[in-house]
Amino acid sequence: MSELVQLDISGRDRPGITVALTEVLARHGVTVLDMGQSVIHNTLALGMLIEVPDETSSPVFKELLFASHGLGMELRFTPIDPEEYENWVLAQGQPRHILTLLGRSITAGHIARVSAIVARHGLNIEQITRLSGRISRRAPATPQHASIEIWLKGPVEDLSTLHSDLLALGSELDLDLAVQEDDIFRRNRRLVCFDMDSTLIQAEVIDVLADAAGVGPRVAAITEAAMRGELDFTESFRQRLALLEGLDAAVLPRLAAELPVTPGAEKLITTLKRLGYRVAILSGGFDYFAKDLQDRLGIDEVHANHLEIIDGKLTGRIKGPVVDGPRKAALLRDIAEREGFRLEQTIAVGDGANDLPMLSIAGLGIAYRAKPLVKQRARHALGNVGLDGILYLLGMRDRDITAL
Repeated sequence: MSELVQLDISGRDRPGITVALTEVLARHGVTVLDMGQSVIHNTLALGMLIEVPDETSSPVFKELLFASHGLGMELRFTPIDPEEYENWVLAQGQPRHILTLLGRSITAGHIARVSAIVARHGLNIEQITRLSGRISRRAPATPQHASIEIWLKGPVEDLSTLHSDLLALGSELDLDLAVQEDDIFRRNRRLVCFDMDSTLIQAEVIDVLADAAGVGPRVAAITEAAMRGELDFTESFRQRLALLEGLDAAVLPRLAAELPVTPGAEKLITTLKRLGYRVAILSGGFDYFAKDLQDRLGIDEVHANHLEIIDGKLTGRIKGPVVDGPRKAALLRDIAEREGFRLEQTIAVGDGANDLPMLSIAGLGIAYRAKPLVKQRARHALGNVGLDGILYLLGMRDRDITAL
């Protein structure tokens, strides 16, 4: 016969603790069934679930106590009922989800409110990990991201309601909350497709062109209605485009150079490229501006509308089919298939109603600083951090990103 015991060791962290304790276990033929460790501010919490042969239980416990005392550590023994252990083993197949919190800061109040929603949905918190870097209390305060990752265990009976509850709480707290299924694809994304206007750049290019043509207010009204989903995108696009007829194409280089890139975009794309991601722009805007952005950010490919220019003037038309919502989704599928990626390995990021088709089929669809309708329909929404906050949704830590 054998005895099942949980060991809980805590105290000041330093090298040599694990080796000292496991050497004791090894000498007595003890089996380690599970173990976990965390360190917060140089304080160690180490847990081990062990199986101790009956004849060695008394000597091994004495030696462990002696070794722990010599290390200045506290040690607690907890006997585990064999039936309880077997139930724990059977529970290992339960679904897992990852809940990511992102904001300028994360307080105890934030965690309490989020934890209440988690508990209300019958989920158990298994692990909490900080993704963002340590914060100095002496250095001058600077805008920064804060992020933690919460590992949840248990079946989610109504995922859409959980999403809705987290979205509502996030809006109230100015916090981004994203919950994902913990599967192999979350850690193996390979393709990211971005909308351009109001996503990679902080502008709608067609509005910028309209201002240059002197028809800004007329185009802006149509743009807003379309992005809210109140108008058919393709028809509204043609209406807005027609108002640009006669604009001198000589203004395009200046306008392209002045387009403001969204904070965090360069860091995000640089990091993903270093990790081997394929990066694409799928835009209902114009390829002249998307290709300029491609050169600036090192993006792999661009799919956008091609402005027709005759005699140095915009005609108010485009060449080829309109890149609308269905076309974006089709392009995402095509690129993934061509590159040998599964859809579960793709990420799509956009802000407008015409982005919803690609957001819905991507493995990770993110509505970024999106219109209310889009935030409600998308599975994930970010709005309180820069675009590089997406790296946290991929489970990356600040120290991992810095090391690249």
